[in-house]
Amino acid sequence: MTDNGKLFPALESAPPSHPQVMAYYFKQWLGFDMPFHRHDAVEIMYTIQGFCVVEIQTNASQVDSVSLKKGEFIIINANVPHRLIVEEENPCRMLNVEFRFMEQKGVFPSIQQLASEESLLAAILGVASPYLVLRDPDEVYHIMKSLVLELDKSPAKSDTMVQLLIAQLLIRIARLWREATSGGLAQSEWYVKQSLDYLHQNYDRDIQVKDIAGAVNLHPGYLQRIFKSVTGQTLMAYLTGIRMEKAKMLLLETDVPIAEISDYIGVGSRQYFHMLFKDYTNSTPTEFRKSMNTHQMNYPKES
Repeated sequence: MTDNGKLFPALESAPPSHPQVMAYYFKQWLGFDMPFHRHDAVEIMYTIQGFCVVEIQTNASQVDSVSLKKGEFIIINANVPHRLIVEEENPCRMLNVEFRFMEQKGVFPSIQQLASEESLLAAILGVASPYLVLRDPDEVYHIMKSLVLELDKSPAKSDTMVQLLIAQLLIRIARLWREATSGGLAQSEWYVKQSLDYLHQNYDRDIQVKDIAGAVNLHPGYLQRIFKSVTGQTLMAYLTGIRMEKAKMLLLETDVPIAEISDYIGVGSRQYFHMLFKDYTNSTPTEFRKSMNTHQMNYPKES
Protein backbone atom coordinates (compact mmCIF):
# COMPACT_ATOMS: atom_id res chain seq x y z
CA MET A 1 0.00 0.00 0.00
CA THR A 2 2.73 2.46 0.90
CA ASP A 3 6.45 2.96 0.79
CA ASN A 4 6.47 3.32 4.57
CA GLY A 5 5.60 -0.34 5.21
CA LYS A 6 4.43 -1.41 8.63
CA LEU A 7 3.09 0.66 11.48
CA PHE A 8 5.91 -0.48 13.79
CA PRO A 9 8.78 -1.55 11.47
CA ALA A 10 11.46 -0.66 14.03
CA LEU A 11 10.46 -3.68 16.13
CA GLU A 12 11.38 -6.21 13.44
CA SER A 13 15.12 -6.00 14.13
CA ALA A 14 15.03 -4.43 17.60
CA PRO A 15 16.30 -6.12 20.76
CA PRO A 16 13.77 -6.68 23.57
CA SER A 17 12.17 -3.25 23.91
CA HIS A 18 9.89 -1.07 26.01
CA PRO A 19 7.73 1.76 24.65
CA GLN A 20 9.05 5.05 26.04
CA VAL A 21 6.88 8.17 25.93
CA MET A 22 8.84 11.08 24.48
CA ALA A 23 6.15 13.79 24.49
CA TYR A 24 2.53 14.22 25.56
CA TYR A 25 0.21 17.19 25.69
CA PHE A 26 -3.36 18.48 25.56
CA LYS A 27 -3.87 21.20 22.96
CA GLN A 28 -6.78 23.36 21.80
CA TRP A 29 -6.25 24.09 18.10
CA LEU A 30 -7.96 26.99 16.32
CA GLY A 31 -7.42 28.06 12.72
CA PHE A 32 -4.20 26.06 12.35
CA ASP A 33 -2.50 24.89 9.13
CA MET A 34 0.62 22.93 10.05
CA PRO A 35 3.34 22.29 7.45
CA PHE A 36 4.32 18.69 6.73
CA HIS A 37 6.77 17.42 9.30
CA ARG A 38 8.09 14.13 10.66
CA HIS A 39 9.63 12.91 13.89
CA ASP A 40 11.28 9.75 15.13
CA ALA A 41 8.42 8.68 17.40
CA VAL A 42 5.08 6.98 16.85
CA GLU A 43 2.32 9.53 17.45
CA ILE A 44 -1.24 9.05 18.70
CA MET A 45 -3.48 12.06 18.00
CA TYR A 46 -6.82 11.79 19.84
CA THR A 47 -9.72 14.18 19.15
CA ILE A 48 -11.42 15.11 22.42
CA GLN A 49 -13.70 17.78 20.96
CA GLY A 50 -14.35 19.39 17.60
CA PHE A 51 -13.10 18.42 14.16
CA CYS A 52 -9.78 18.38 12.34
CA VAL A 53 -8.05 16.99 9.26
CA VAL A 54 -4.76 15.10 9.27
CA GLU A 55 -2.90 14.70 5.99
CA ILE A 56 -0.38 11.85 5.74
CA GLN A 57 2.21 11.55 2.98
CA THR A 58 2.27 7.80 2.45
CA ASN A 59 4.76 7.87 -0.41
CA ALA A 60 6.40 10.33 -2.79
CA SER A 61 3.25 10.85 -4.85
CA GLN A 62 0.37 10.14 -2.47
CA VAL A 63 -1.15 12.16 0.36
CA ASP A 64 -4.04 10.69 2.34
CA SER A 65 -6.51 13.06 4.02
CA VAL A 66 -8.18 11.83 7.21
CA SER A 67 -11.03 13.65 8.97
CA LEU A 68 -11.20 13.20 12.73
CA LYS A 69 -14.15 14.08 14.95
CA LYS A 70 -14.78 13.65 18.66
CA GLY A 71 -13.83 10.19 19.89
CA GLU A 72 -11.65 9.32 16.90
CA PHE A 73 -7.88 9.02 16.83
CA ILE A 74 -5.01 8.31 14.47
CA ILE A 75 -1.74 6.46 15.06
CA ILE A 76 1.08 7.54 12.75
CA ASN A 77 4.33 5.66 12.38
CA ALA A 78 7.64 7.36 13.14
CA ASN A 79 9.22 9.32 10.27
CA VAL A 80 6.00 9.49 8.25
CA PRO A 81 5.39 13.07 7.00
CA HIS A 82 2.06 14.46 8.19
CA ARG A 83 0.33 17.68 9.10
CA LEU A 84 -2.71 18.93 11.02
CA ILE A 85 -5.35 21.29 9.63
CA VAL A 86 -7.98 22.92 11.86
CA GLU A 87 -10.56 25.40 10.56
CA GLU A 88 -10.86 28.69 12.42
CA GLU A 89 -14.64 28.36 12.83
CA ASN A 90 -14.38 24.82 14.20
CA PRO A 91 -11.79 24.48 16.99
CA CYS A 92 -10.36 21.10 17.89
CA ARG A 93 -9.09 19.89 21.27
CA MET A 94 -6.65 16.99 21.13
CA LEU A 95 -4.53 14.77 23.33
CA ASN A 96 -1.23 13.74 21.73
CA VAL A 97 1.16 11.05 22.93
CA GLU A 98 4.46 10.29 21.16
CA PHE A 99 6.56 7.23 21.97
CA ARG A 100 9.36 5.15 20.55
CA PHE A 101 10.74 1.73 21.40
CA MET A 102 13.85 1.67 23.58
CA GLU A 103 15.98 -1.22 24.85
CA GLN A 104 14.29 -3.13 27.66
CA LYS A 105 15.27 -2.15 31.19
CA GLY A 106 14.05 -3.66 34.44
CA VAL A 107 11.86 -6.70 34.97
CA PHE A 108 8.72 -5.59 33.13
CA PRO A 109 8.17 -7.81 30.04
CA SER A 110 9.34 -6.41 26.72
CA ILE A 111 6.80 -5.52 24.05
CA GLN A 112 7.99 -8.60 22.14
CA GLN A 113 7.31 -10.84 25.16
CA LEU A 114 3.84 -9.38 25.58
CA ALA A 115 3.14 -9.87 21.88
CA SER A 116 4.18 -13.53 22.11
CA GLU A 117 1.44 -14.03 24.72
CA GLU A 118 -1.19 -11.70 23.22
CA SER A 119 -2.01 -12.53 19.61
CA LEU A 120 -3.96 -9.32 19.02
CA LEU A 121 -1.00 -7.22 20.12
CA ALA A 122 1.29 -9.21 17.83
CA ALA A 123 -1.12 -8.65 14.94
CA ILE A 124 -1.33 -4.89 15.33
CA LEU A 125 2.44 -4.56 15.78
CA GLY A 126 2.79 -6.16 12.36
CA VAL A 127 0.03 -4.26 10.55
CA ALA A 128 1.08 -3.22 7.04
CA SER A 129 0.18 0.47 7.04
CA PRO A 130 1.97 3.67 8.12
CA TYR A 131 -1.10 4.81 10.04
CA LEU A 132 -4.39 3.64 11.56
CA VAL A 133 -7.63 5.55 12.20
CA LEU A 134 -10.03 4.21 14.82
CA ARG A 135 -13.18 5.21 16.68
CA ASP A 136 -13.10 4.95 20.46
CA PRO A 137 -15.98 4.34 22.92
CA ASP A 138 -13.95 6.30 25.55
CA GLU A 139 -11.80 3.31 26.54
CA VAL A 140 -8.61 4.49 24.82
CA TYR A 141 -9.07 8.07 26.00
CA HIS A 142 -9.34 7.05 29.65
CA ILE A 143 -6.12 5.01 29.40
CA MET A 144 -4.30 7.84 27.63
CA LYS A 145 -5.46 10.29 30.28
CA SER A 146 -4.30 7.97 33.08
CA LEU A 147 -0.96 7.61 31.31
CA VAL A 148 -0.28 11.34 31.01
CA LEU A 149 -1.40 11.94 34.59
CA GLU A 150 1.09 9.31 35.78
CA LEU A 151 3.84 10.80 33.63
CA ASP A 152 3.13 14.21 35.14
CA LYS A 153 3.93 12.85 38.60
CA SER A 154 7.65 12.96 37.85
CA PRO A 155 9.89 12.43 39.76
CA ALA A 156 7.40 10.41 41.86
CA LYS A 157 5.96 8.54 38.87
CA SER A 158 6.09 4.75 38.76
CA ASP A 159 7.90 3.38 35.71
CA THR A 160 6.08 0.09 36.21
CA MET A 161 2.74 1.88 36.16
CA VAL A 162 3.75 3.69 32.98
CA GLN A 163 4.67 0.41 31.26
CA LEU A 164 1.42 -1.20 32.43
CA LEU A 165 -0.62 1.68 31.04
CA ILE A 166 1.20 1.71 27.69
CA ALA A 167 0.72 -2.06 27.38
CA GLN A 168 -2.96 -1.67 28.24
CA LEU A 169 -3.25 1.16 25.72
CA LEU A 170 -1.74 -0.86 22.87
CA ILE A 171 -3.85 -3.95 23.63
CA ARG A 172 -7.02 -1.84 23.83
CA ILE A 173 -6.16 -0.24 20.48
CA ALA A 174 -5.56 -3.71 19.06
CA ARG A 175 -9.07 -4.77 20.10
CA LEU A 176 -10.62 -1.75 18.44
CA TRP A 177 -8.56 -2.47 15.33
CA ARG A 178 -9.83 -6.06 15.26
CA GLU A 179 -13.43 -4.83 15.44
CA ALA A 180 -12.79 -2.34 12.65
CA THR A 181 -11.03 -4.81 10.34
CA SER A 182 -13.65 -7.52 10.88
CA GLY A 183 -16.34 -5.25 9.47
CA GLY A 184 -16.90 -3.24 12.61
CA LEU A 185 -19.93 -3.26 14.84
CA ALA A 186 -23.36 -2.55 13.44
CA GLN A 187 -25.06 0.36 15.19
CA SER A 188 -27.36 -1.98 17.12
CA GLU A 189 -24.39 -4.09 18.23
CA TRP A 190 -22.58 -0.96 19.40
CA TYR A 191 -25.55 -0.01 21.60
CA VAL A 192 -25.66 -3.54 22.99
CA LYS A 193 -21.93 -3.39 23.77
CA GLN A 194 -22.44 -0.10 25.62
CA SER A 195 -25.35 -1.65 27.53
CA LEU A 196 -23.23 -4.66 28.51
CA ASP A 197 -20.51 -2.35 29.80
CA TYR A 198 -23.11 -0.48 31.85
CA LEU A 199 -24.49 -3.72 33.32
CA HIS A 200 -21.04 -4.99 34.30
CA GLN A 201 -20.22 -1.68 35.99
CA ASN A 202 -23.55 -1.16 37.79
CA TYR A 203 -24.84 -4.63 38.75
CA ASP A 204 -24.41 -3.74 42.44
CA ARG A 205 -27.09 -1.04 42.22
CA ASP A 206 -30.87 -1.19 41.86
CA ILE A 207 -31.07 -0.56 38.12
CA GLN A 208 -33.98 -0.88 35.70
CA VAL A 209 -34.30 -1.00 31.94
CA LYS A 210 -34.98 2.76 31.83
CA ASP A 211 -31.65 3.40 33.57
CA ILE A 212 -29.71 1.33 31.04
CA ALA A 213 -31.56 2.94 28.13
CA GLY A 214 -30.84 6.39 29.54
CA ALA A 215 -27.12 5.56 29.78
CA VAL A 216 -26.96 4.71 26.06
CA ASN A 217 -29.52 7.33 24.91
CA LEU A 218 -32.09 4.93 23.47
CA HIS A 219 -35.81 4.36 24.01
CA PRO A 220 -36.22 1.49 26.54
CA GLY A 221 -38.48 -0.55 24.25
CA TYR A 222 -36.08 -0.28 21.30
CA LEU A 223 -33.09 -1.18 23.45
CA GLN A 224 -34.95 -4.22 24.77
CA ARG A 225 -35.61 -5.42 21.22
CA ILE A 226 -32.07 -5.03 19.89
CA PHE A 227 -30.52 -6.46 23.06
CA LYS A 228 -32.67 -9.60 22.80
CA SER A 229 -31.91 -9.97 19.09
CA VAL A 230 -28.13 -9.73 19.63
CA THR A 231 -27.70 -11.65 22.90
CA GLY A 232 -30.74 -13.92 22.95
CA GLN A 233 -31.57 -12.66 26.45
CA THR A 234 -33.51 -9.80 27.95
CA LEU A 235 -31.63 -7.06 29.74
CA MET A 236 -32.90 -8.19 33.13
CA ALA A 237 -32.09 -11.85 32.46
CA TYR A 238 -28.54 -10.89 31.49
CA LEU A 239 -28.24 -8.71 34.59
CA THR A 240 -29.43 -11.59 36.77
CA GLY A 241 -26.75 -13.82 35.24
CA ILE A 242 -24.05 -11.26 36.10
CA ARG A 243 -25.35 -11.00 39.65
CA MET A 244 -25.52 -14.74 40.20
CA GLU A 245 -21.99 -15.28 38.88
CA LYS A 246 -20.76 -12.56 41.24
CA ALA A 247 -22.66 -14.23 44.08
CA LYS A 248 -21.00 -17.57 43.27
CA MET A 249 -17.59 -15.91 43.35
CA LEU A 250 -18.33 -14.23 46.69
CA LEU A 251 -19.57 -17.48 48.18
CA LEU A 252 -16.56 -19.43 46.94
CA GLU A 253 -13.66 -16.98 47.28
CA THR A 254 -14.59 -14.71 50.20
CA ASP A 255 -15.89 -14.86 53.75
CA VAL A 256 -18.70 -12.34 53.12
CA PRO A 257 -21.68 -13.50 55.19
CA ILE A 258 -24.46 -15.00 53.08
CA ALA A 259 -26.91 -12.55 54.62
CA GLU A 260 -24.92 -9.65 53.12
CA ILE A 261 -24.26 -10.96 49.62
CA SER A 262 -27.56 -9.67 48.25
CA ASP A 263 -26.36 -6.13 49.06
CA TYR A 264 -23.09 -6.72 47.17
CA ILE A 265 -24.91 -7.66 43.96
CA GLY A 266 -27.75 -5.14 43.92
CA VAL A 267 -30.57 -7.44 44.99
CA GLY A 268 -32.35 -5.60 47.79
CA SER A 269 -34.32 -8.53 49.20
CA ARG A 270 -32.42 -11.44 50.75
CA GLN A 271 -35.41 -13.71 50.17
CA TYR A 272 -35.50 -12.74 46.48
CA PHE A 273 -31.74 -13.34 46.21
CA HIS A 274 -32.15 -16.85 47.65
CA MET A 275 -34.93 -17.56 45.15
CA LEU A 276 -32.87 -16.28 42.19
CA PHE A 277 -29.77 -18.20 43.28
CA LYS A 278 -31.70 -21.45 43.78
CA ASP A 279 -33.25 -21.07 40.33
CA TYR A 280 -29.84 -20.30 38.75
CA THR A 281 -27.74 -23.02 40.43
CA ASN A 282 -30.22 -25.57 41.81
CA SER A 283 -28.63 -24.92 45.22
CA THR A 284 -29.29 -22.49 48.00
CA PRO A 285 -26.41 -20.10 48.79
CA THR A 286 -25.68 -22.08 51.97
CA GLU A 287 -25.62 -25.39 50.10
CA PHE A 288 -23.39 -23.92 47.38
CA ARG A 289 -20.81 -22.54 49.82
CA LYS A 290 -20.79 -25.75 51.87
CA SER A 291 -20.46 -28.01 48.82
CA MET A 292 -17.67 -25.94 47.32
CA ASN A 293 -15.75 -25.83 50.60
CA THR A 294 -16.13 -29.60 50.95
CA HIS A 295 -14.90 -30.10 47.39
CA GLN A 296 -11.81 -27.97 48.08
CA MET A 297 -11.01 -29.84 51.31
CA ASN A 298 -11.29 -33.20 49.54
CA TYR A 299 -9.27 -32.14 46.50
CA PRO A 300 -6.04 -34.20 46.36
CA LYS A 301 -2.99 -32.21 47.39
CA GLU A 302 0.13 -32.08 45.24
CA SER A 303 3.01 -34.06 46.61
